[in-house]
Amino acid sequence: MTDEADLTALLRRRIALEGPITVAAFMAEALGHPRFGYYMRQDPLGRSGDFITAPEISQMFGELVGLWCANMWQAMGSPSRVRLVELGPGRGTLMADALRATRRVPGFHAAVELHLVETSPALRERQRSTLSGEDLPPRHWHGSFADVPDGPMVLVANEFFDALPVHQLQRGDRHWHERLVDFADGKFRLVVSPHPSPLAALLGPRFADAPAGSIAEVCPAALSLAGSIAARLVEGDGAALIVDYGPSRSGPGETLQALRHHAAHEVLADPGAADLTAHVDFEALARAAVQAGAAAHGPVPQGVFLARLGIEARMQVLLRGATEAQRQAVVSGGRRLIEPAQMGTLFKALALTHPDLPVPEGFAA
Repeated sequence: MTDEADLTALLRRRIALEGPITVAAFMAEALGHPRFGYYMRQDPLGRSGDFITAPEISQMFGELVGLWCANMWQAMGSPSRVRLVELGPGRGTLMADALRATRRVPGFHAAVELHLVETSPALRERQRSTLSGEDLPPRHWHGSFADVPDGPMVLVANEFFDALPVHQLQRGDRHWHERLVDFADGKFRLVVSPHPSPLAALLGPRFADAPAGSIAEVCPAALSLAGSIAARLVEGDGAALIVDYGPSRSGPGETLQALRHHAAHEVLADPGAADLTAHVDFEALARAAVQAGAAAHGPVPQGVFLARLGIEARMQVLLRGATEAQRQAVVSGGRRLIEPAQMGTLFKALALTHPDLPVPEGFAA
């Protein structure tokens, strides 16, 4: 029996005992089950995995994000101790590039403590290997953001929020009803609860006039985390940078998707074998952060954000003395990050800060 069949059997048994489960519960098990979850068993990144993220595409992404973090530390008054936090650090590539780029920022590395929030054992091992070296700041790993110590903080979350479990609601004639996952005729399928969903209270005003049959996705876990991050920033000072994919404004639409071997996969098929993600509701994240007392800046398209941080100038530096193969890699990687037809428009950057801090780099027109 394969691992996928094992998770399928567990979910079938759960549905038989409890009845249909929420899409969020299905997604949480498929990605994070301690034994059979997608992120628990493997390194999903890179050409041999299922997807590739911006830090793996070009070193320029992590370098510019690192300099953004150092700039925010300076805007905070250069505190003698700052938590540099990354949620879902992947292989550690972003942080390694960020630390290399900020090595010459006076006092920054001496002040930094690295706090990496990662649940995947496979990825933790990759991060330990990537971030090895006596010259690096102290490193700490945590299972959740709640375990990160209090204090001044600069936080980065790149392609983290899109993997948090979403609930799906479907508009009826008068109310929003939750979509549920059932099992029948040998496969998982979606059904709709007959009861109005209390999660409709989380929908913003843009959903008020949605016609019958519309689908809405809400992510209580993302809203709670954004509020927790914002509360930390208000209490202890600091800034957070969230980079992910999704629209600038909230609105109806079904975006939950599965990816396997860099190709689309059926969402409910083979739980644990494919990556599941959904568009991030940046407007809802910003609203949750502001309600917790923080300031929100953006979102702005990733291409605009990186251009304002100087990606073109950095590209020219890397091209000096490069071989033809290196030149092609630098240019193609940079274009993939910023071109509207690639990652430049769909991906967005959102900054959350202590309300007394200035507008962060990359967010002022």
